[in-house]
Amino acid sequence: MSGHSKWHNIQRRKGKQDAVRGQLFTKLSRDVYRAAKEGGGNPETNFRLKVALERAKQSNLPADNIARTIAKATGTMPGVTYEEIIYEGYGPGGIAVMLDIVTDNRNRTAADIRHIFSKRGGNLGESGCVAWMFKRVGELTIAKDGCPLDADDLMMLALEAGAEDVKETDEEFVVVTEPETFTQVRDALEQSKLTLSDAEITYEPQTTMTVSGEQADAVLDLIDALEAHDDVQDVYANFELSEDEARES
Repeated sequence: MSGHSKWHNIQRRKGKQDAVRGQLFTKLSRDVYRAAKEGGGNPETNFRLKVALERAKQSNLPADNIARTIAKATGTMPGVTYEEIIYEGYGPGGIAVMLDIVTDNRNRTAADIRHIFSKRGGNLGESGCVAWMFKRVGELTIAKDGCPLDADDLMMLALEAGAEDVKETDEEFVVVTEPETFTQVRDALEQSKLTLSDAEITYEPQTTMTVSGEQADAVLDLIDALEAHDDVQDVYANFELSEDEARES
């Protein structure tokens, strides 16, 4: 699973509901924008856009917002131009952190992110300082509920299509691929009438650090602050909570 998923279900929510909703809409709009910018505005031929639109609709992002975002991305409407950047840094205790950024003002975003790190016991690093600790992988998620295949049959299908592995949780299967084979594996799964609940190319930590106590609190505080920033699309880190911390959360 991707690094951020290790704490995804235990993140502590902050701020008023309206502010959280606004931040979510901003992130969803930028996800739609970069998907359309990269692969065009037709979700039938652009799977990344299809997934982004599904997420946006599930979160009730207004249809007008979606239409305007796609129009800007495809050049049929003038608007702000966004760029994608990877930031790297260290959190409390030396954990490695990578950020997937989408911004219309690189200088502003760099200053904001540097401040978030420094205020919470970390520091923003140079390009490449922690990237070597992560592996870029494709992940295709299939909910167990409604999946016509059991674990063994899915494993066989996925490996024959070029996947590296299939991981299993209580509620879903996650097919892991190399970035280069992501598309062909995805197509093979869809041709086999399997419904994908998510599909992304992400960063997976190669080793992890276990944190507990005050260090765990400090790490989660940093992650919460980074996740809350409008320009941060995804956060990846190489920490795991100790068993006691995970139970308490």
